[in-house]
Amino acid sequence: MNRQLAIVLVSGGMDSCVTAAIAHTQYRLAFLHVNYGQRTEARELRAFTEIADFYKAEKRLSVSLGHLKVIGGSALTDTTIPVPEVDSSQSAIGNLQSTIPTTYVPFRNAHLLSIAVSWAEVIGAATIFIGAVE
Repeated sequence: MNRQLAIVLVSGGMDSCVTAAIAHTQYRLAFLHVNYGQRTEARELRAFTEIADFYKAEKRLSVSLGHLKVIGGSALTDTTIPVPEVDSSQSAIGNLQSTIPTTYVPFRNAHLLSIAVSWAEVIGAATIFIGAVE
């Protein structure tokens, strides 16, 4: 079977791991990872590599968006903003707030997708997968 190439944004978390599994069912894989100064950067990069190895991603790209840390405004990039704790018995979906959570990184996903589209043009990828909670 001649499968098309798809870019999968892979942070290393559960959402991107499931997204990679779904993409793997129909596409050849090109994995994209973005470091943006997140507190968990080293662990995410290790998980990205492990997932890419598992699915035998034929292309891998890791890029940096350090300006998102400089811009700040998120508990994921700014150590002065506490990361909220969620009781493990609570559903993340059931606890959605009407306000923007402190873990929101301003316009991050748009940055990620623009990189993915740029890379897709260069490598001839047919589609892009992103696993986002909201």
